[in-house]
Amino acid sequence: MEIEQLRIGADEQGLLRMAGSIEHVIYANEENGYAICDMGTDTDDLITITGIMPYIAEGDVVTVYGRWVHNPKYGRQFKVEQCEKQLPADRASILRYLSSGSIKGIGPKTAQRIVDEFGDETFDVIENHPDWLSAINGITPKRAQAISEDFKNKAGIRSAMLFFREFFGAAMTVRIYKKWGGNAVETVKKNPYLLCEHIDGIGFERADRMALKLGLERDSNERLCSGILYMLGANAGQNGHVCLPREKLIAGAAKLLEASEERIENAVSILLQERELRAVNFDGKAYLYEANAYEHEKYIARKLRLLDKVCPAMETANIGSFIQKEERESGIQYANQQRQAIFDALENGVMLLTGGPGTGKTTVVRALLHIFDSMEFKTALCAPTGRAAKRLSESTSCEAKTIHRLLEYSGEEGGAIAFHRDEKNLLDENVIIVDEASMVDNNLMSALLHAVKPGARVIIIGDADQLPSVGAGNVLRDLLDSGVFATVRLTEIFRQAQKSLIVTNAHAINRGEMPRLDVKDNDFFFLPRTSDAEIAATVAQLYKTRLPRTYGELALNGTQVICPSRKGETGTENLNVLLQSALNPAVPGKQEHHYRDQIFREGDRVMQIRNNYEMAWERADGTMGMGIFNGDIGVITRINRAAENLEIDFDDRHVVYAFQMLDELEMAYAVTVHKSQGSEYPIVIIPMGSAAPMLLSRNLFYTAVTRAQVMVILVGREEIVQSMVENNRQSMRYTGLLHWLGDGEI
Repeated sequence: MEIEQLRIGADEQGLLRMAGSIEHVIYANEENGYAICDMGTDTDDLITITGIMPYIAEGDVVTVYGRWVHNPKYGRQFKVEQCEKQLPADRASILRYLSSGSIKGIGPKTAQRIVDEFGDETFDVIENHPDWLSAINGITPKRAQAISEDFKNKAGIRSAMLFFREFFGAAMTVRIYKKWGGNAVETVKKNPYLLCEHIDGIGFERADRMALKLGLERDSNERLCSGILYMLGANAGQNGHVCLPREKLIAGAAKLLEASEERIENAVSILLQERELRAVNFDGKAYLYEANAYEHEKYIARKLRLLDKVCPAMETANIGSFIQKEERESGIQYANQQRQAIFDALENGVMLLTGGPGTGKTTVVRALLHIFDSMEFKTALCAPTGRAAKRLSESTSCEAKTIHRLLEYSGEEGGAIAFHRDEKNLLDENVIIVDEASMVDNNLMSALLHAVKPGARVIIIGDADQLPSVGAGNVLRDLLDSGVFATVRLTEIFRQAQKSLIVTNAHAINRGEMPRLDVKDNDFFFLPRTSDAEIAATVAQLYKTRLPRTYGELALNGTQVICPSRKGETGTENLNVLLQSALNPAVPGKQEHHYRDQIFREGDRVMQIRNNYEMAWERADGTMGMGIFNGDIGVITRINRAAENLEIDFDDRHVVYAFQMLDELEMAYAVTVHKSQGSEYPIVIIPMGSAAPMLLSRNLFYTAVTRAQVMVILVGREEIVQSMVENNRQSMRYTGLLHWLGDGEI
């Protein structure tokens, strides 16, 4: 057996090198390249190897680098960190390789015919002279071409694994290869900065290090242009900006790229000329947009104005009779604001409805659903997240879908999200009702509107006082501030809701008033604690013991800790460690997996922290789909160490994660307020401890409180409560939607 100690890549840890041929492929995942194989060695030893080995096949000659590990069930295995494949060289090995089914279109019999005909030259013929294959019985010219293409794709991954191993792990290399296929190496060599634009998980800094190592000049136009687009895209998007003031972008890019502002201005000119940037003036001030962001924002304004203009008008008397009939049949006497909301939704092509908890938004939606149904209108209910859609379904007794599902998400094309429903395949519905619209960013709103047919009504509902969307834009706030569309703000708190301190305290917070903290027999409680350590300990005690003792199953499955901050003793990072230890400790027989600084354990509550549009899921009824999104919460049901994956149930969706994908997950016993948006939980615990001043804000506090359905418990210091109520700091977002809505163009 050929074994030697090596130091390779950035890991700089001793790795064993082993060479042999693949005797049997036990398991292979084409999506992420993970495989389990038996490998034969020079001494006829058979060992089990596991790891990222894309397109591995029986007969492959491989050199692998890694370490010996002990699997509790399967014993000693070799865990592969890197894998190099060489094509078989002799006639017998070539036949075995082709007979394995590695190349699509070639089975054992066809493989025998090809090798009999071309012998040791078989691979050269397949790659460079595919037309020669059609001389073999059963191979048409079209099939010969397909065989050659698949062979070249398999060869491409070999070169990609060799080239990228210095910069990225095997899992990331598979992502890169799936994006550009056989052209991956040449594409990235030409412009490494494409990586940060198209590959999730590779930021500008990482692509920059690679580019400089490959010899690109620090002041090259490729580097400067990519850095500018990065600032407008990923960097600005993290702060919600759709565009940036020109001088702010120039100064920021010059600092990031360590280049003169003159060189940055020159790069901006190149990008403008190539139409990758767009320049506009709002109120005499110059702004710069990335091209797609510019088109999305203009389209939102243009389409909404069009929908509002072309929607068929209804007679005022008819609208009044519909409302009266609904009141009789439902037994509900609508308040004036509710009647106005129903009236405006029936009269206009676009209508906005906003209001805080307990003001009757759901009552309005139910009334509209009944009325539109009586008019034989097809209505679609949708929301930006799965949890928000589920809650909307439960409150209206009608099916609600995520916006992605409504639009029939179909993957990615050219680095952009693609949907089956768009301007070429419009939605059938006459009415589109969008709930939790404060969470909808520019890109998603643009995609939705592309699929809405002219003449349909769009009703946009949300609480404008909650936090804005995670993605770029401030759609709901901009639409409300524009004054262009019919808008109803529900302000009256109804009698039943007035009994809830959650509701009345939420409205008090929103007005800048202190919530009632002295009531002991309602649904809003304050437990004073002095130090952050005491706060954290009390939160863990509440979650583990005190709440379950009193409220049973409701507390066990319905409690959520929501924190202003990730950092500190009362932040999500520390609390998740404490809560995992308290609620789901390590016990014999319960599988766990250590990944970086986290321990994932069967039974853990986890959250997806970025949109993954390619993640496959399956429901118990056999329904399958794609996409797990930022903020989705699930429970780890199984950790399979042999297959190196774990299984998670996200409500009714079952998903399998390879261990290499665990950077997309984090513990969810405690979540940030931003991550809780669009969700509701029976019991919410909010630690009121130390945090950065910018996070101790009124709208963040208000958003956290309004996530609770049954009970809110504040744990901590009253001065923190006071500071959050008094801090009405609103995050500044650079957007142009107000301008586009105001220019009157359609």
